[in-house]
Amino acid sequence: MSRNRSRRVVRFGVGLLVLVVLGWLALIFGQVTQSGNDAIGASADGDAIVVLGAAQYDGEPSPVLESRLDRAFDLWERDAAPLIVTTGSNQPGDRFTEGFAGFRYLRNQGVPESDVVVVVDGGDTYESLLATANQLVGDTRTVVIVTDAYHARRSTEIAAEVGLDATVVAAGSDLGVRRRLTETAAIALGRVLTFRRLSSLR
Repeated sequence: MSRNRSRRVVRFGVGLLVLVVLGWLALIFGQVTQSGNDAIGASADGDAIVVLGAAQYDGEPSPVLESRLDRAFDLWERDAAPLIVTTGSNQPGDRFTEGFAGFRYLRNQGVPESDVVVVVDGGDTYESLLATANQLVGDTRTVVIVTDAYHARRSTEIAAEVGLDATVVAAGSDLGVRRRLTETAAIALGRVLTFRRLSSLR
């Protein structure tokens, strides 16, 4: 085989690989979009409602976290699940965790303490859902995850990896292109490396 022909074969192979990867990423982008749209306005029942953490300010939920907690409260009020799990650790220097801020907010809304499980082990979605899976006992494995729409697909896939059967109900309708691109990259890496390994690389 001539050198020029060898180069053409290599270029063709590289080009084909690039097209396959781009097609795969486009597929994931579409899945992120579809899952986000499905989660907006969705409703579901389960064994527990899991509120994924977001920023808190000295024990007070940020607007993003508050919207998630309000959505979880609405689901709990209509008996979608008997338990609400609030998740999230804290940043260095914080006096409170996201999980505790969520617990206190829901308690002030009238949710009995016995109906709230606080999970503070977790600095990202994988760690929070793994800690939740470890906290839930027996057959309590069907959960309703409350997060933002753009985060729906990755949350569902991480939940499956840690042994939870999850449906996502969106608290926010943010499906901006930048958010979806970030989620696409995170899901692609998670599918290649596993989300556990990806979390350990943080």
